Amino acid sequence: EAVAKIPAGAKLRHAAIGVGGMGWGDLQQFKKHASVEIVALCDVDEKNLKRAADLCPGARTYTDYRELLKAEQDNIDSVNVTVPDHNHYAIAVQAIRNKKHVYCQKPLTYTVKEARVLRELANEKKVCTQMGNQGTAHPGLRTGVEVIRSGAIGDVTELHVWTNRPVWPQSPSVTKRPSEV
Repeated sequence: EAVAKIPAGAKLRHAAIGVGGMGWGDLQQFKKHASVEIVALCDVDEKNLKRAADLCPGARTYTDYRELLKAEQDNIDSVNVTVPDHNHYAIAVQAIRNKKHVYCQKPLTYTVKEARVLRELANEKKVCTQMGNQGTAHPGLRTGVEVIRSGAIGDVTELHVWTNRPVWPQSPSVTKRPSEV
């Protein structure tokens, strides 16, 4: 079935939910697109909100995403959800119920059931959704997958992977692997 479309020549009216940290980066990316108009901003931290409002003059500001979604129902076409992980699903599901296209940072959900609910709801409401997955979109990772799938190095039976994650201190008190591992 067809996805709800923006009229030809019209700008996508967008609301940024979460504009600090990764949300600041997402906001800057949306702002680069001439076909996107940032009309609303939301963040619980008023310093983040002021900085974002300075970047997007004229955008209405909120500290509660529920208020934004209610007040802007007829004024926005899409939202990005770039808030702490435990709120991704709650905000995304409400935005989709309101027939808004959603770009949501990972993790999208905590359970498979929540992911299925979002998929079914997006299909029902005819909206586009996307999850931010920047790390796995890196060209080096994609090349590695292509090499393995092509059989160029034979049958792969074991793979060891190293990462620089997390880049930021998610649990500063954890400094080593548990001894039972």
